[in-house]
Amino acid sequence: MQYANITGWGKCLPPAVLSNQDLMTFLDTSDEWISSRTGIKERRISHVSTAALASLAGKRALAAAGLDAAELDMVILATACADTLIPNAASAVQQSLGAVNAAVFDLNAACTGFVYGLSIGTGMIRSGAMKKVLVIGADRIPYFLDYTLRDVCVLFGDGAGAVVLEASDAECGLLAEKLGCDSEDRDILMARDAGTIRERFTEVDGFFDVNFEGPEIFKRAVRGMGGAITDVLTKLSLEAEQIDLLVPHQANIRIIETLTKRLKAPPEKVVVNIEKYGNTSAATVPIALCEALEEGRIKPGDRVLTAAFGAGLTWGAAVIKWGERVTALGVCDEELPPSDKTALDLLKPWVEGCRAAVAAKG
Repeated sequence: MQYANITGWGKCLPPAVLSNQDLMTFLDTSDEWISSRTGIKERRISHVSTAALASLAGKRALAAAGLDAAELDMVILATACADTLIPNAASAVQQSLGAVNAAVFDLNAACTGFVYGLSIGTGMIRSGAMKKVLVIGADRIPYFLDYTLRDVCVLFGDGAGAVVLEASDAECGLLAEKLGCDSEDRDILMARDAGTIRERFTEVDGFFDVNFEGPEIFKRAVRGMGGAITDVLTKLSLEAEQIDLLVPHQANIRIIETLTKRLKAPPEKVVVNIEKYGNTSAATVPIALCEALEEGRIKPGDRVLTAAFGAGLTWGAAVIKWGERVTALGVCDEELPPSDKTALDLLKPWVEGCRAAVAAKG
């Protein structure tokens, strides 16, 4: 049987930092209000496209794996924020990477997208159809937000993370997963006027009506991820204490704490970086994996449990058995193009536009 070993990893976080104090300059909020409810202190705002973030994360993952992009058989871009719908954003990533021999596609499972992508990439390798697959999670959810609503606009940030999967005879990589979707209440987390449902030629353009019902989302996130975690542990006949590291979706510190308590996992077994980046949607899990590796928190043979929940309402969990290598074979020195704009500079047109749109709607 072929396994899909994770041989490379990389992340890309734009340099512009949006702190809670920055948000206080145009919102009726405070650092204490945001931190106590979400665990977030700051997040990143991108001056480049989703594809640009994804491409650099991908290049860094390829360098860590010691691979050339032309060796890739497939590129999976998990995103809810594609720069273009026709053509797909993954084709722009392919072009940037030089992955000329790879099949490419976008995958939209919202915040659960990377876990879905990891499952699909692993399945392609298990089947024998592919040998080397790049899975990227990249999102720019702040683009869609209403900057007059403090409950929502404080939650999200921009970023990308990626892993390389390679065929292996050794038992490693994704060993079990459980994916699902609770579509009955899909409207509780939704950009309601995005996509082809959006009316054309309206007076107010650029404004998205985002519905975010926090308490209900919290309940369904805990239920969805909790159930998926139970399922994958049962499949592998594992007890929670046999997991070496939990890498949860970074949506809200209270959700993470609830899952941690259910698993009775000590803090040293849980990766939490939400305070630095906020919710980067499909990018949270691969970014957290990268940081865990950089900090020496993953050892060869470790069992890593991950779980995520997102719009749709999608959910999923997976158990990964780490391979023998936990250090990068190479480093990509490339950086994002420079920008002299602060996060507030980048947000200013959106903040002003949202205020104008809300005023126009009465």
